[in-house]
Amino acid sequence: MAEVFLCFSWSLVISMFAIPSIIYVAESKKLLNLPNERSAHSVSVPRLGGLAIFAGFLSSVFIFGRISHDVQYLLAGCLILFYIAIKDDLVHVSAFKKFFVQLLATSILVFLGDYRITNFQGLLGIHELDLGVSYAFTMVVVIAITNAINLIDGINGLAGSLVVSIMLVLALLMYFMSADMALILVAVSLAGAVLGFLRYNFQNARIFMGDAGSLICGFITAALLVKFVETTPSADAPILAMSIVFIPITDTIRITLLRLFEGKSPFMPDKNHIHHKLLSAGLGQISIVILLTITNFLVFLSFYLIPDINNNIGIAIFLGLQVLIIFAIGVLKEKEAQL
Repeated sequence: MAEVFLCFSWSLVISMFAIPSIIYVAESKKLLNLPNERSAHSVSVPRLGGLAIFAGFLSSVFIFGRISHDVQYLLAGCLILFYIAIKDDLVHVSAFKKFFVQLLATSILVFLGDYRITNFQGLLGIHELDLGVSYAFTMVVVIAITNAINLIDGINGLAGSLVVSIMLVLALLMYFMSADMALILVAVSLAGAVLGFLRYNFQNARIFMGDAGSLICGFITAALLVKFVETTPSADAPILAMSIVFIPITDTIRITLLRLFEGKSPFMPDKNHIHHKLLSAGLGQISIVILLTITNFLVFLSFYLIPDINNNIGIAIFLGLQVLIIFAIGVLKEKEAQL
């Protein structure tokens, strides 16, 4: 437990104390995120919080963590992804280049690190996956979750709060299931680093995490979820893993389908995310963060407390909850149009 405390505390302190210097440099060099029609903020704010998050996380893992085979390739993927993300936070990078680097980072994780989902545990009647299907499916899952966390980063404190809660849930689950301590230390290191960042982002944000923060958080989340599914002896591990990231997954599926239905590119940014609709309905940013974070946790808790839930029943409940939320957002959209 001493390792867990040291990793969490170190990353928290490094992240929290690095941010004032980053803010000072960003403001003096005019490295600011200017408000636009999609912004929830009205003033120019630095978007280099990912620097502090990554510094706190990386230093914590290197000093107090355990550099196992799994951690080694996870960090290698993070470093490659961080370079393109921080460039995008400073100067615009095309969506194609970012996607290519995501493919590269994910390939390192999956092919060299052997992060793979090999068994569906009976979900949709599927058990053991063929080798090629296992590699391809895991690549899709990692990239999808990485971008889901990136897309949910739309208002102050939301992505950070979700990531902290997700990391703590994963750390506790892996600890009680006697999983690899090296990965548990990765989870608590990221939780501490993001919590330190939230000190300056939760209300009246002085800094945003940017792509360097959200993509790294999403990549680590995806990697840990893959390992959780593979190393958890319980047959309901797949549906439990999905419930841990319920809100990011739901928002990503909803926004992708909506854009395709309207004939737009799935990568075209807009203000149709769940948090945008809740803002339009009159909720404050803090209320939205609390509501969505608690909802995400309660969905996980509900699935966790159902003993040995059948994966097919679980996926039906999961999809039902998604439909319920999408319907509720649709009602909010109609009320917004009437105002």
